[in-house]
Formats: sequence, C-alpha cells, structure tokens
Amino acid sequence: MRISGDWFEAAHVQRVLALLSDAGHQAYVVGGCVRNALLSQPVADIDISTDAVPERVVDLARAAGLKAVPTGIEHGTITVVADGVGHEVTTFRRDVETDGRRAVVAYSTRIEEDAARRDFTMNALYADASGRVIDPMGGLEDLKARRVRFVGDADQRIREDYLRILRFFRFHAWYGDADEGLDPAGYAACAANAAGMEALSRERIGHEMRRLLAAPDPSQAVAAMQAAGILALVLPGADARALAPLVHLEPPYAPDWLRRLMVLGAAGPEERLRLSRAEARRIELLRSALSGAEPPAVTAYRSGAEIARDAVLITSASLGQPPPAGWEDAVAKGAGAVFPLRAADLMPAYSGPDLGARLRALEDRWIASGFELSREQLLA
Repeated sequence: MRISGDWFEAAHVQRVLALLSDAGHQAYVVGGCVRNALLSQPVADIDISTDAVPERVVDLARAAGLKAVPTGIEHGTITVVADGVGHEVTTFRRDVETDGRRAVVAYSTRIEEDAARRDFTMNALYADASGRVIDPMGGLEDLKARRVRFVGDADQRIREDYLRILRFFRFHAWYGDADEGLDPAGYAACAANAAGMEALSRERIGHEMRRLLAAPDPSQAVAAMQAAGILALVLPGADARALAPLVHLEPPYAPDWLRRLMVLGAAGPEERLRLSRAEARRIELLRSALSGAEPPAVTAYRSGAEIARDAVLITSASLGQPPPAGWEDAVAKGAGAVFPLRAADLMPAYSGPDLGARLRALEDRWIASGFELSREQLLA
C-alpha cells in the first residue's frame, strides 16, 4: 500500500527525506500524517522518523543549507526547516524507563523498536519517500476497521503515560467506528488505570479534552468515559446525557468544544482544565445566560449572538426538546438592537447616580417593548 497527496509530494518533504536517505539513513514520514493520508483526511503536521541521531540530522541539514532547530533535542527531535516549512525529525527511540507522565528513552536503529513505543497501532504507520507504507504493528488492518487499538499490551502502554487514557477516547471520537464501539481490551485497561490520571497536569488534561470535544460527534466516547468512571475524575459533576442531543441540534452551526463542555454541567471546569481567561469569561457569560430567565433576544442584546445561540442549544438539549419557534430571528434582532438614548440626552435634568438609574430604567422599558420604542417615545 502507498500514500500520496500534495503534501507528501511537495518538494520540501521529499528534500528532507532525501537529505537523510542519501546519507545512508532510514527516513520515513510517520504517525498522524500517514494515518490521515490513508483516510483521505487533511494533513497538518509532518513528522519524520529516522535512525540518524540528532547531531547527525543537524549536520546534514546545515550542510544542505537548511535551518535546523533543536526544538525537542532532549527527546531526539530536530525541526528541519525547508522552503519555510518545519519538519519534526525524530530519531528512532526505545523506552528505558517510564513513570506514567514522562519517559526516559534511548536511541535505536530499529524501526520495530520505535513502533513498539507508540500509543495506537494506527499511529505506528510509516511511509518511505516512494509512499510505500511500513506497518510493524498491524495498524493498517485496524485503520481499515476504524478500530483504535493500543500497541502491544494496553495496560503497559497506559502505565507509560496515563494521558493515553484520554487519547484513547479522543482518537475513537475522531477515527473510530461508532457502530462497533470501543476496543474492549483498551477500554478495560483505561477503566482499570483511571486513578493514574491524578498525576497528570491539568494543562495536559485540558488540551486533550479540548480536542476530544471538538470531534464531529464525541458523544459516544464521552458516554463511555462516564460509564468507566473516568469522566467524573476529569470533570466532577459532569453528565454526558445531553451531549448527543446537543450534537444533533448543532447543525448548521459549527461544532464548538466549549458549548459541549457546558452541556456536561461540570463543576468548576475553568480550574479543572486550566482554561484561558477568554474561555473562562465565555463560560461565565454562558452560565449567567443559562441561570437566568431572559428570552434569547435579551441575552443576545446583552451578551452577543453567540452566547444567546449557545444558551438556546444547551437548554434545549438538556430538556430533550427542540428550540423554541423563531429563536434565531429573536437572537438576530437582539444582537442588532442599539439603545437609542445616551446619557447626554437626559442632561441636565439628571446627573450623578440619578442619571445612571434613569438611563437604566429607560433601557429596561425599551427592552420590554421588544426594542421598539424610539428615542422620542422614551424621552416623552
């Protein structure tokens, strides 16, 4: 089997592969780029695996006039920049010691040892410069069946890095067969080792949850996490029951991981997932909209169309019913409404605190009119 695609045939990719192979080294594109090429999905990052040690990669790149950046040299990774594009070139590795969060590795000259330390079989696929796929771990069969399966012993893979538990569910959401369900051995190993996630940083957990909830339909994977007791460890108080209805209601709007996070109803996700200030602010606005009794138009006026729309979708999914008739028109009307008065319109009759109170009272009256009262009517 061979891979193809504009990204693979690009001169910069072939140049880096040739840089290594012409010097007598093994050189393969590996991992997600091979997987996605075989699935006819977009390729973002280009990873290259080789038996050349990092210092050798640097020497070869510089001799060829290419920039070599030691972005992850402690892990054996050099970023080689060709035609303005970065290629992560990593030396074959084998694990020497692991503690569930990080690994001590040694360089290897064997592709089989490098493949054996990867997480899933579909990520242990390599391709040479001609596009020929090398499959040391049976990943092609699993990829064809859309089966996310750990390389080798699932328990061992998880104990090497407990983040692989969340990656198992994330990869199933993106690449798994929903009709077949999760790989039983992998699922059992995740449930049995869930307590090990306590050692993970919240930043790493948050990164994985973002990517999981951004999948086209993460509802099956998240429901499986809840059944295994894993969701409660990551997001105490979360309940996955309304996620599938939300995914069903979302079109034509794009999937949004924060909207989906909010429908889970977790306690304190801002801290649990180490959200950014902007993300925490959006959650605060959504929480306020969901806890209030304001109609969609008013929420859209006060907080914007996005918050109002998400509040409607989340509420409807949680109640298990369709959104109210005409809600999209109401949101558009509220988002586009502009209060016709300014403080100067009430001066000098009002000043100080009285001015602010009067302005707010007139704004409330204008909102209650459905944003219909004119400036003249309000002043009268």
